[in-house]
Amino acid sequence: MKKILIIAGQEFEDIELLYPLYRLREEGFTVHIASYVKEIIGKHGYKIKCDLLLREVKPEEYVALIIPGGRGPERIRVHAINESNKIIIHFAKNNKPIIAICHGPQLLISANVIRGRKLTSYPSIRDDLLAAGAEWIDSEVVVDKNIVTARIPNDIPSWFKKAIELIKKESHQ
Repeated sequence: MKKILIIAGQEFEDIELLYPLYRLREEGFTVHIASYVKEIIGKHGYKIKCDLLLREVKPEEYVALIIPGGRGPERIRVHAINESNKIIIHFAKNNKPIIAICHGPQLLISANVIRGRKLTSYPSIRDDLLAAGAEWIDSEVVVDKNIVTARIPNDIPSWFKKAIELIKKESHQ
């Protein structure tokens, strides 16, 4: 069975994790959640028991990576940046789908994988993306090769429609 990885930290944006988790399970994928602790709590109080710690992740076992936003990406930067970078760099180098929303692209900045790429994000990290060499586009969804990004929870329908298309295409090759 094809596996997909979600990496998230404390104070993740609840809907940005839960929607992909259940939507991908509906599609028949096995979905694992990894963090730097065994349980994370979203901004709106939803508790998630993680399947594994970031240091335990073997990225070669996964066909796609999901990065929800909220404050989770910043928490990962503080607590497990080396582990996160290792995972993201594997996905980028192997052209596997990377699906990020809101503040999720902060982790792509830290992994140094967005120079010359087109992305969108929560507007407050626009300047960070530009400084990292990305082209920032104010759109509900931006697809650039293996990276699909969106700005805010209201963008989820467009974002995840494109994400599912890319994941299905890439996981059948």
